Amino acid sequence: MVVGGHSTFIGFAGYRDQIQPDTINGMGIYSRFVFPLLCDFALDNTVVNEQRRQLLSQVEGAILEIGFGTGLNLPHYPAQTRQITTVDPNEGMSKRAQRRIKGARITVEQHQQRSEMMPFGDGAFDCIVSTFTLCSIADVTQAIKEVFRVLKPEGKFLFLEHGISPEPNIERWQRRLNGIQQWFGDGCHLDRNMKQIISASPFSTVDSTEGYLEKMPKTHGYVYQGVARK
Repeated sequence: MVVGGHSTFIGFAGYRDQIQPDTINGMGIYSRFVFPLLCDFALDNTVVNEQRRQLLSQVEGAILEIGFGTGLNLPHYPAQTRQITTVDPNEGMSKRAQRRIKGARITVEQHQQRSEMMPFGDGAFDCIVSTFTLCSIADVTQAIKEVFRVLKPEGKFLFLEHGISPEPNIERWQRRLNGIQQWFGDGCHLDRNMKQIISASPFSTVDSTEGYLEKMPKTHGYVYQGVARK
């Protein structure tokens, strides 16, 4: 998830090699209490919300949202959506999401669970949604395999993710800032090529558009929006 900006982290460029995944994933109080607040601050704005609305206009059938977070997608599901299933391992995110769930017209079945091993049968969902989630999943390849597994034949995986820029100068900064971003962003990576990661699974097609979000640092605001079909 997107936290902070380019100028904030320049002094920490060499810090990334000192940060280990276990340290990031074991942040405890920060992960449960501070980071959910930062996510709401960074990702609840008109530019991002318009991207959410565009993506979610394509949902249909039985819907699973991975990385549900604090429920920022809820207001942007189309009017015909009545129920969604969600997974998110962060207890603090789930607690903060309750206020949005209570005010929503959608029934939400929550599971405090990692996306790498989901408690659903094969082919359980018509549509799976991921927004600003794949950046922070430790074993993202396994998570995509799980997405593929629990999708029905001809099901859709809708994604809106930030990741690596094609501009060499921006890419260099993303790699320099990646370590401190993982610390502040609770495991978030700036340097993942999301289309490449998703395309590595045997989806029949992966279609996406890419570009920078307005009013965001280029290091944090290069996004991939698209759909992968099983």
